[in-house]
Amino acid sequence: MDREKFTEARAKLGKTQKSLAELLGVSLKAVQSYEQGWRSIPVHVERQLYFLLVNYRYNKANKRKDCWNLKKCDCKKECPAWEFQAGHLCWFLSGTRCECTADMNWKEKMDICRNCDILTSLL
Repeated sequence: MDREKFTEARAKLGKTQKSLAELLGVSLKAVQSYEQGWRSIPVHVERQLYFLLVNYRYNKANKRKDCWNLKKCDCKKECPAWEFQAGHLCWFLSGTRCECTADMNWKEKMDICRNCDILTSLL
């Protein structure tokens, strides 16, 4: 996640830098540094920010987008997203089968997920 996406996510949530820092469990200075581009955004902060976005009340009004429907998945029965009926959280779960991400580490998986319609629809 880059600084522009981070700032856009904070605005979409309607949070001040201070209130977002509290939600993410980081300091105000860290949030300011992420938005200025002085610090790279750690993957655990990125993951938590996306989680907040997917659960934000605005998104609850929108129809849920399940990955297996959008991707026309043929291996959904072996995928944790299908097992837990969390197709809108496929990017959040490890071990998903989409685009061969099952054996990837979190950073490699997120490089693919950041370009996926499921995740990009949050911003």
